[in-house]
Amino acid sequence: MQIIHHGAYQGVTGSCHELQWGEYGILIDCGLFQGSEAPRSLNIDFPVEHIQALVLTHCHIDHIGRIPWLLAAGFRGPIYATEATAALLPLMLDDGLKIQLNLNKEQRSQFLSLIKSLLRSVPFDCQAPVTLPTGERLALYFRQAGHILGSAYVEVVLPDDQVVVFSGDLGPSNTPLLVDPISPKRADVLVLESTYGNRQHQRQTERSENLKHIIEQSLLDGGAILIPAFSVGRTQELLFDIESLIAETFSSNLQVNSGHMRWQELPIILDSPLADKVTKQYEMFNRLWEKEAMGRQNTGRHPLSFEQCITVDSHSQHLSIVNRLLSTKEPAVVVAASGMCSGGRILNYLEALLPESCTDVVMVGYQASGTLGYALSRGEKKVEINGKTIEVKAKIHNLSGYSAHADQSDLVQFVANIEQGPNRIHLVHGDYRAQTELAQALQVVRPDCEMVIAAEQKTTIV
Repeated sequence: MQIIHHGAYQGVTGSCHELQWGEYGILIDCGLFQGSEAPRSLNIDFPVEHIQALVLTHCHIDHIGRIPWLLAAGFRGPIYATEATAALLPLMLDDGLKIQLNLNKEQRSQFLSLIKSLLRSVPFDCQAPVTLPTGERLALYFRQAGHILGSAYVEVVLPDDQVVVFSGDLGPSNTPLLVDPISPKRADVLVLESTYGNRQHQRQTERSENLKHIIEQSLLDGGAILIPAFSVGRTQELLFDIESLIAETFSSNLQVNSGHMRWQELPIILDSPLADKVTKQYEMFNRLWEKEAMGRQNTGRHPLSFEQCITVDSHSQHLSIVNRLLSTKEPAVVVAASGMCSGGRILNYLEALLPESCTDVVMVGYQASGTLGYALSRGEKKVEINGKTIEVKAKIHNLSGYSAHADQSDLVQFVANIEQGPNRIHLVHGDYRAQTELAQALQVVRPDCEMVIAAEQKTTIV
């Protein structure tokens, strides 16, 4: 058995890992490189003729974005994914094909038809067998990862009964919308993400209180709150928390002159057609929600599609809202893609409103080095947008509690709760420092386990 890392082993983006058994193999994810990690060419730089299947952990672009190039390289094997991931995949790829390759609707439709013919949706905890040309069989199991809707870590049972687990991206514990990941009972080899392997997040209560404070101050001072957010996961977590805060004001006895009573009039603008479509899928798959979230819906509340949430579809309506917020300085919360400010409608808001001191920008997710989001989160006072130099007078806030990734404590606990094993852990999906610091923390709970820093070696034979 051999594990080869084709992406996300020296950084965070471009997840793509190959599990070989004899002459054949399967791929776990095939994602896009982003920011300074992006290569000059997106062409697949490894052989694919022996690859028997593609297994997807979830639908973020850094895990699925190079699928078009994988197919262009000749891959035509089955694509395994959970039911929710299979539902989201065409939406995400359609958006990517439009932005990355500028394909027209007919071209995108032809490609998506091919994707759908290869897709094999698998319910959580059910077996998906992959039979190799030798007659040997691998067994796949998807387990809930709590990262975004449909996200999974993957257990692979090899012909010799070894169990290899690929974590994909694990979600943090105690979030109100999706269930927490539960550790596997057994893992002989674990390929583990380390995005925040050297950091601790704010907890859910802290993030909500911090967001509440920012909104309250904006209600008093005027000006827009801009939140760049990934269309899958981050946007829905934000909508859930904002609906909760609005609901709190209805049941409170706050004074009118405190500004809190304006919460009920505050427009929440979801300006991302893709995020709107994804949110509808979240509602369709509400059986995957955490109990608290399902309970709210059962009492008649709509935590993701509440009355004050305004969705923006057309580009002309989008531009009209940008101009209105610039001219009136009225309070509003805008949630728009992309999460790293590397494209999408958020750029027009930032170009117009960053020079305004009454603007607040809330950074809620991982920002890859080399992206506009990274520059803003680091406090740069001048940035480049659409070929123009923009002065940053807006207030920039970094809320780590909205990360959809497990932090160091969560990752260590995930490993500590594995009943049998692992004997070896490959640390991937993080920079060198995150991998090495997480390895040190894991060695405390698994002193006899071999730690492989993927940033130091790409291939391991087990």
